[in-house]
Amino acid sequence: MSEPFDTSRDLAFAARGSFAGVPARSLADIGDAGVVILGAPFDWGTSYRAGARFGPKAIREADYLGFDGYRPHLPTGIDPLGTLGVVDAGDVLVIPGAVEESLDRITASVETIAAAGAVPIVLGGDHTITYANATGLARVAGFGKVALIHFDAHADTGATQYGQLYGHGTPMRRLIESGAVPGHRFVQIGLRGYWPDPETFAWMREQQMRYFTMNDITQKGLSAVVDEAVRHAAADADGVFVSVDIDVVDPGSAPGTGTPEPGGLTPRQILDTVRRLGRDLTVLGADVVEVAPPYDGPGQVTAFLANRIVLEILNGMAERRVALA
Repeated sequence: MSEPFDTSRDLAFAARGSFAGVPARSLADIGDAGVVILGAPFDWGTSYRAGARFGPKAIREADYLGFDGYRPHLPTGIDPLGTLGVVDAGDVLVIPGAVEESLDRITASVETIAAAGAVPIVLGGDHTITYANATGLARVAGFGKVALIHFDAHADTGATQYGQLYGHGTPMRRLIESGAVPGHRFVQIGLRGYWPDPETFAWMREQQMRYFTMNDITQKGLSAVVDEAVRHAAADADGVFVSVDIDVVDPGSAPGTGTPEPGGLTPRQILDTVRRLGRDLTVLGADVVEVAPPYDGPGQVTAFLANRIVLEILNGMAERRVALA
C-alpha cells in the first residue's frame, strides 16, 4: 500500500474545523472509526470556473447547529455520526498546480482509510478527484469489484481535456481504462445539456455504461430510475461508490458550481435519493464534488445543500446498520 501523506489544516484554502464537530483524527490514527471524512481541496482540473478548492471548507462550515458531533435525524431519530463512528481526517495536503502528484496523494489517503476498514467520504474539490477516490478504494476492495453511481449533469467520460488525461471531464474514462471500475458497473443519473458529443456517447455504450438523462427521469420518474440503479449496482458487486457532482441539482437551487447546467434535480430529490442508496446498498465510499463557493448565492445555499447531502448519505448508511443489527 502507498504511504499516505499527512493531511493538512494549514493550507491557506484548507478547512480548519471538522465536519459537524466530529472527532478530528490524523490518517495514522483512524482507530476503530467506521467513516472518515476527508477533504480534497483540488480544482486544477476545472475547464471553466475554478474555485472548488474552497469546497471542503465551505461544506464543513455550512451548518447552523452546534459543532458537537451530534446530528439526530428528524424522521428516524438516529444519530448517524455516533452510530457509524464518524471522524474527520482534515484535508489532503495537495500541491497547487501539480495535478498528478496531488491525485496520487488523494489516492493514497483514500486507500489508507479503506484499508483501515472505514468508509471514506470525500469532500471536493472538482470531479477529477473521483478518479483518485475510486482508485484508492479499488486498491483495497479489488479492481472491478465496486459499482459506481454517479450523479451529474455531465458524463465526465472525455478522452482528454485540452489534450490532458486528467481533468474534471475525464475521471470516469480513466477509471474504466484502468479497470478500477469497469463500464458495466457504472450508473450515471441526471445527464443533460450539450456535452459530451455523440462519439463519446458511442464509446460509453461500448463500455456498457448505464446512463439516465434528465429526459429519462422526466419520462420514467426518478423513483423508477433509482430502482434500476439499485438493481444494477447490487448485481454481482461487493459494494458501491457514490459520486455526487453538485451540478446535478438545478443551478437555481445550487448556483455555487463551476459548470452550471439548467434543468436539473431538486434539492429534495437528491437528498431523498442519496439517503435511499445508503439504506439499500453497501456504500464503500462516496464523494460530493464541484462545490465552488465563489459563485454561491446569498446564504451559501449550495454549501448548505452539500453539507446535507453528506448527512443524508450517512443517515441512509446508519439506517442500514441499525436494520441489519
